[in-house]
Formats: sequence, structure tokens, C-alpha cells
Amino acid sequence: MAIAIVLSPNLSFPRYNIKIKKKEFKMFDFLNSLFGRHPEKVKANVEIYTWQTCPYCIRAKLLLWWKRVKFTEYKIDGDEAAREKMAQRANGRKTVPQIFINNNHIGGCDDIYSLDTKGQLDPLLAQSGS
Repeated sequence: MAIAIVLSPNLSFPRYNIKIKKKEFKMFDFLNSLFGRHPEKVKANVEIYTWQTCPYCIRAKLLLWWKRVKFTEYKIDGDEAAREKMAQRANGRKTVPQIFINNNHIGGCDDIYSLDTKGQLDPLLAQSGS
């Protein structure tokens, strides 16, 4: 449970009585080096459209969190205008999540995991989003 979220130095989840302190980041650094992950190389602009309780959205965000990717999340629960905007960007796809890296449509949860499995995700994340 301690590896769940790594976005800021001190995280707290009082509902679950979980606290992640800055010193525990050394463990993440160790795990990243063990698995050959290099969060310092992530330069991409990542955007993800989600619903709050969608299990596929949560799974996709967990992969991004594990890689320590900073991303912009658009929670579109019940917002039809936002869903239409997402569909326009995603070539008509209306399911969530929809993920964009440097304004390029990647796809959904299965697509991002497939890219990671093939070793194609990290190079995408290393490209600058400017």
C-alpha cells in the first residue's frame, strides 16, 4: 500500500491512516533503479481524462504514479461538455481513461500498459512536451 502515490514529499491519507514521508522516497528511488526506471528523464506533458471511480482509470494512473510521471487529470464525471471535448481529441472514443502524451492520443488503460510492456512508453515520456 505504501507504493500507491508519489506526487509530493509528504502525502497523507487520513481516511486510510496512511502517511508517506519524504524519507520513504529513498525506497522508491531504490525500486526505480532496481527496475531500470528513471523518473528524472520524464519530460513529457501527460494528460488523462478519467472518472473518479473507474477501475481502468485508477489502473492507468497507478502506472503513471509508479513511473513518477506528473500528469494533468481531467475528471469528467457527469460533464457531457468535457466528455465531448475528450471524444474530439480521442478520435471519437468516449470511454475512459483517454491518455495523451505531448498532445498525441495514446489510447486507454490497455494501450498504455501495452506500450509499457513493449518498452515504448519510457521513450515517449522522455520526449519534451514543449
